[in-house]
Amino acid sequence: HLLLFLLFVGPFNCFASYSRATELFYSLNEGLPPGVLIGSLARDLQLPTAGGQQAASLQPPLSFTLASHGLGGQYVQLDNRSGELHTSAVEIDREALCVESSGATILGGSAAVSSSSPSPESCLLLLDVLVLPQEYFRLVKVKIAIRDVNDNAPRFPVRHIRLSVPENAPVNTRLAIEHPALDPDMGTNGVQTYRLRDNYGVFTLDVEENENGERTPYLIVMGALDRETQDEYVTVIVAEDGGTPPLVGSATLTIGISDINDNCPQFNDSQLNITLYGNSSLGTHMATVHAVDMDLGSNAQITYSYSQKVPQTSRDLFHLNESTGAITLSTKIDGDTPRLHRLIILGNGPGCIPAVITVLVTIIKVMMRPPEVVPRFIANEVEGVVYLKELEPINTPIAFFTIKDPDEKYKVSCYLDGNGPFRLSPYKPYNNEYLLETTKPLDFETQQLYEISVVAWNSEGFHVKKVVKVQVLDDNDNSPVFSEQLIELSIEENNVPNAFLTKLHATDADSGERGQVSYFLGPDAPSYFALDKTTGVLTVSTQLDREEKEKYRYTVKAVDSGFPPRESIATVTITVLDKNDNSPRFINKDFSFFVPENFPGFGEIGVISVTDADAGQNGWVALSVLNGSDIFVIDTGKGVLRAKVSLDREQQSSYVLWIEAVDGGDPALSSTAKITILLLDINDNPPLVLFPQSNMSYLLVLPSTLPGSPITEVYAVDKDTGMNAVIAYSIIGRRGPRPESFRIDPKTGNITLEESLMQNDYGLYRLLVKVSDHGYPEPLHSTVMVNLFVNDTVSNESYIESLLRKEPDISVEEKQPQISIEPTHKKMESASCMPTLVALSIISLGSIALVTGMGIYICLRKGKKHHRADENLEVQIPLNGRINLHMLEKKPMEISNI
Repeated sequence: HLLLFLLFVGPFNCFASYSRATELFYSLNEGLPPGVLIGSLARDLQLPTAGGQQAASLQPPLSFTLASHGLGGQYVQLDNRSGELHTSAVEIDREALCVESSGATILGGSAAVSSSSPSPESCLLLLDVLVLPQEYFRLVKVKIAIRDVNDNAPRFPVRHIRLSVPENAPVNTRLAIEHPALDPDMGTNGVQTYRLRDNYGVFTLDVEENENGERTPYLIVMGALDRETQDEYVTVIVAEDGGTPPLVGSATLTIGISDINDNCPQFNDSQLNITLYGNSSLGTHMATVHAVDMDLGSNAQITYSYSQKVPQTSRDLFHLNESTGAITLSTKIDGDTPRLHRLIILGNGPGCIPAVITVLVTIIKVMMRPPEVVPRFIANEVEGVVYLKELEPINTPIAFFTIKDPDEKYKVSCYLDGNGPFRLSPYKPYNNEYLLETTKPLDFETQQLYEISVVAWNSEGFHVKKVVKVQVLDDNDNSPVFSEQLIELSIEENNVPNAFLTKLHATDADSGERGQVSYFLGPDAPSYFALDKTTGVLTVSTQLDREEKEKYRYTVKAVDSGFPPRESIATVTITVLDKNDNSPRFINKDFSFFVPENFPGFGEIGVISVTDADAGQNGWVALSVLNGSDIFVIDTGKGVLRAKVSLDREQQSSYVLWIEAVDGGDPALSSTAKITILLLDINDNPPLVLFPQSNMSYLLVLPSTLPGSPITEVYAVDKDTGMNAVIAYSIIGRRGPRPESFRIDPKTGNITLEESLMQNDYGLYRLLVKVSDHGYPEPLHSTVMVNLFVNDTVSNESYIESLLRKEPDISVEEKQPQISIEPTHKKMESASCMPTLVALSIISLGSIALVTGMGIYICLRKGKKHHRADENLEVQIPLNGRINLHMLEKKPMEISNI
């Protein structure tokens, strides 16, 4: 590919050598991790590198630089020397980078140089790279084509899709689904197929692709539909892309079957027989015809009419209600009225052949007139229906009934027929007057309509019935009732805003507006809870934090629309469930512990206190030592830090540990704290004598030595610090001609001549020197033998050595050296006070300011007081650092400062 590219751009080379503009093309998959090699500019441009030709070694090194740091620069890392391009820590998301790109060809394989430009549909990163120095200068246009991978699943824009199909839709009818699934991926990684999870045997799906490559699903009817059999089909539509493995998305598809006028009215019977007495009063209800149409709405409207075959005399005698089909007597029957009537009634529906029913009416001639029942209504009455409000008091009057015999020949009685809280009783002192009234309050929620009859009969057995319908009117006498009085809910913390909690439900037994329920939050509900007054959906508008508040309890109201309105109250409790959103938290970021050296193994050094605001498993904390785990261990439950072995300050004076606290959540959260362990010195090392190096060494002292002259010195060091390292020298045993002739300086260890040496003082002197520290509670010491040979010359060394090998008979003196040890310098005194201040501040945090101020004041005062003392010994007790005995200088006046 590179060869083809060079052949292509070769004829257009307008500059000498490497001074020309160049284009390089690479391609790579989106979503790659950091550090993936995209390409090498030096190799692909055939530029000499550091390990290349010999001529290149004489040239300055190549330098590659991005000309600008635009959008593309954040996704790549360019090595300035080698020219290698790698992916950066910012992951490349093709769908976010090229929102409008679609239909790009996806190529397999790794990133490679292309000799031709990418397709215009590709997603490109454009980089300008400058190649320096001047000998190789060029501007390189780098184009990186981002290949799509299947990292997005299809998604429908709505969760519920509704589609309407007429019930007379023929087979193979195609209906477009207006909300196809969307997939940000391209090519075969985009949406490829659709399917129904349940097709009910009458539906299938097809996909059509337009010239822009957009795929639209179509619903195809595969069988006959009948709304009267099934008016709705609910299934799931699934969209699947072409990736490997394929990803899917789904939505609910509801297919509603719309009604057409494919059913006509039908009567249950073809003929109805009615017998009517000739003395029947006007308005007598004879019968009601009823036809049924299985369609809906206007398609099911039925009207009733007489056939043209019905004579006009019958039409005038019997009235037919066009809407209800009720047949009533409209003209008084006399002697000329025919005794048989054939009524042909038609049930008419829109666009249908009428249904037919025949009603045969037989009129029976009556010689005597039946009793008469004359009602006079007290309550509100409309067309024979009495309307009473529920909760009317007992004995509410409904109507007066007058019972009489038209012929005034027969005795007439009456009674009440039917069920209900009513009674019919004589109204005295009048004869044949009866009062209809209630016997207990009516309840609309129990029964809305009563049908009773006042029946009158005479002594000849003739009966007359007057039907009375009582319609109970609803009153707002019922409060809404919640399905639960205590509504217990739970939600995880860190919820999304406007999260759904529950849907409240309350019922009201009243009717109409009196039974319509609205929902409201109680006054104790926090402002960030919302309740839809119509649907009862309870939501929370903000994120909840369990650590801030774990339980909420407030009231909600259900209010009806009656006047006055009635309400009921329920209690809502919400428990916020814990999520692992808090890391363990140490009480301090840094912990410091002061431990005496030689502290026993597995002794308690200190307690590391850590808390976690989460609950349950999420709040369980485990502690571990990140470094130094071979020496230190920590008790996970109690946080007690221990050392496995005894610690020696002379080997290491301090330790810095990092403690990690990990909670029990999934995924787990952690935090770290720094632990500093400072070892306090104890007097566990005796002074080490560095000079003289042996008890067998000796020094020649000339007799002419003047009194007060230094003869030699004893030099020792102590690995401890502070007072434990302050050394004192003393002579505890002497042997020689005149052993009192020599003395030792208790501070410096310098041995000087006290008196002039005489002729009798010649010979070997042996001084047993004790080197002691000032440790507490028990000072430690070492001894060394200092041998001095007083003579003019050493003529016989073997003789002297034989004397040294003999065990000296020296009595030991127990006199202890007296050394005044006082600090001398302000700087060192301040340093010695600081550990005390640190220890006091740890023990008493409350008084740290006062203690610190007093300590600094005392230190400054002492420094000024002792600054004038020139001959005193300086003392320092460091908490950190090691003593290098081999680097010490032999300065007699500073031995005790080590």
